[in-house]
Amino acid sequence: MLLKFIIVLLFIGIIVSLSSALVFLMKDVGNTRKRTLYALGVRIFLAVALVATITWGIYSGQLGSKAPWDKQLHPERVLSPKPKP
Repeated sequence: MLLKFIIVLLFIGIIVSLSSALVFLMKDVGNTRKRTLYALGVRIFLAVALVATITWGIYSGQLGSKAPWDKQLHPERVLSPKPKP
């Protein structure tokens, strides 16, 4: 449960960073301030952290797939090949 909470926080952080970069882009027109670049740098860091967290969650078994087409979860739904005569 904690891992899912961290994932949601990272995703919200990405959205906040992206929106603040847009605001800085609109306000700093013609200005030499680099607030937009810093905000986008934070977004990249948060995105890498999000991907790493999801990867770690899948690797450790805390996250998994509940998709009906997943062969590992539903082996009875996989069609077996027909025997050749």
